[in-house]
Amino acid sequence: MTRILGISAFYHDSAAALVEDGRIVAAAQEERFSRRKHDYRFPVNAIDYCLSEAEITPADVDHVAFYDKPLLKFERILETYLAYAPKGFRSFLKAMPLWLRQKLHLPREMDKGLRRQYKGRYVFLGHHESHAAGAFFPSPFEQAAILTMDGVGEWATASFGVGKGNKIELTKELRFPHSLGLLYSAFTYFTGFRVNSGEYKLMGLAPYGQPRYRDVILEKLIDLKADGSFRMDMRYFNYCAGLTMTNDRFASLFDGPARGSESRITRREMDIAASIQAVTEEIVLRMARHVREVTGMSNLCLAGGVALNCVANGKILREGIFDNLWIQPAAGDAGGALGAALFVWHQLLDNPRTPDGVNDVQFGSLLGPAYSNDDIKQFLDSVGATYEFHESEDDLTEAVADCIAGQQVVGHLAGRMEFGPRALGSRSILGDARSEKMQSVMNLKIKFRESFRPFAPSVLRENVHEYFEMKPNEDSPYMLLVAPVRKERCIDEDGQAEGLEGIDRLLKVKRSDVPAITHVDYSARVQTVDPQRHGRYYNIIKKFAEKTGSPVIINTSFNIRGEPIVCTPENAYRCFLATNMDVLVLENFILRKENQPRAKQHEIDNYLAQFDLD
Repeated sequence: MTRILGISAFYHDSAAALVEDGRIVAAAQEERFSRRKHDYRFPVNAIDYCLSEAEITPADVDHVAFYDKPLLKFERILETYLAYAPKGFRSFLKAMPLWLRQKLHLPREMDKGLRRQYKGRYVFLGHHESHAAGAFFPSPFEQAAILTMDGVGEWATASFGVGKGNKIELTKELRFPHSLGLLYSAFTYFTGFRVNSGEYKLMGLAPYGQPRYRDVILEKLIDLKADGSFRMDMRYFNYCAGLTMTNDRFASLFDGPARGSESRITRREMDIAASIQAVTEEIVLRMARHVREVTGMSNLCLAGGVALNCVANGKILREGIFDNLWIQPAAGDAGGALGAALFVWHQLLDNPRTPDGVNDVQFGSLLGPAYSNDDIKQFLDSVGATYEFHESEDDLTEAVADCIAGQQVVGHLAGRMEFGPRALGSRSILGDARSEKMQSVMNLKIKFRESFRPFAPSVLRENVHEYFEMKPNEDSPYMLLVAPVRKERCIDEDGQAEGLEGIDRLLKVKRSDVPAITHVDYSARVQTVDPQRHGRYYNIIKKFAEKTGSPVIINTSFNIRGEPIVCTPENAYRCFLATNMDVLVLENFILRKENQPRAKQHEIDNYLAQFDLD
């Protein structure tokens, strides 16, 4: 048996993945164990988990693959600083300690992280090579075009090529500093959100605005070509040499300085978000059309951080540029760990793939740890929790469906944890999508986050076409596609907004018969749920549909703002006590808030203080 460990670290979302004879055994982000969101440190905990899942030690690993080439990345950083010197000296001084202490000594760091038990050689792959491998090799396709887009790897910021059988080949790339990921991050920064974690907030804000700055972006900031390639006018950006993403010249184009992180969101920020989202979609669509024309492939695989822009993904699919689309669920840097391991297995060791054209081999991306009922009981008893235990799975799903139908907010931990940024039912907070109040309640009282943020629906796959503009049984198991809500389910806004101002005018309007998941532009980020991948989660929604007639519920990640998604029963229990969640489900245990010993305020305060609620 050949075991390959893939690692990503030291930039954003460190992770580890283990592959045995081509089968994905385990994969997880370091943040889930360390409880430090977007943890970039060497993923010691994630590695230990992956090895324990396979019941092996580092000595049993045959190959270790790292997801990029640090020396080449260091060369790019040095060349960039020299090109802008002396302007970038402060930024240079801030970056160098981590490079000199760890990044330039990766073999040493990996030896230490593997407890000096691994005796083999290390394989260093190109960053976009790892993304491409993570996109293609787990996909259901025998052959496909591959498109990767992110901030920056070594030099590449986007690339495309082809995957056939057990080989991938990237043929073209866009290079730093011209980057769609960094362009989007610049606007993330300018609208007051945090770079590398707030991009999805910017995407969620976009439908509230009008793209009135679109032409400014296209005329002043970028020179966009027909094939989707572009050059940025770097006079407006500061990320090459400074400690910020944009500068005063950039601000002059957008009617004033950047928004402060906790200041009120105004119409300007909404319109800026709408404008950069429109430009991003145009770039992605042009790239996709060009890739289709050049490769002649009918299938497309996507990865890289930009592939998490589910609005753009949905447009690729709806425009029919490709017949089929598969997106790596952990599309960002975390997925590079998995891609690196699979690259070694298929491309370097020349092992075959046997795709069936329909199903991927990522097991619903449920690749993290699971916890037994015995483990959970021991923990609950140790903290004096009051619980119900349901021996029967049917009874359990019936009870959970009753809670959701009764307008209660339910935290759900069951089975293996998800790999990637989306909660897919195993570490999720669930609610009734038919409720007009549920979006505000869950945002403000459970998640402690901005009220404008939309929630995603989970829908039974067999019913997806009845609620969304998607084909019958169309697959979207990883919540990476946005689709319009069907017109017959939408409700006219006329008269509803009377007396409302600002963002309330957009929030407090019922737009469909599933209002809690219908965004302001009548769209939704759809997760389809099927019995093969989702088991219990499918059965909960099925029971809910039998009780209410609706096969759609809210699914949001089980965490509060600033916290990584929960991993353990203890994480879930602490979150449950510290929020206004009504019910907690831990495998076959149900805990009701009114029956629990009252949490002490200082315990709640200490819990919340760990995370970025500001």
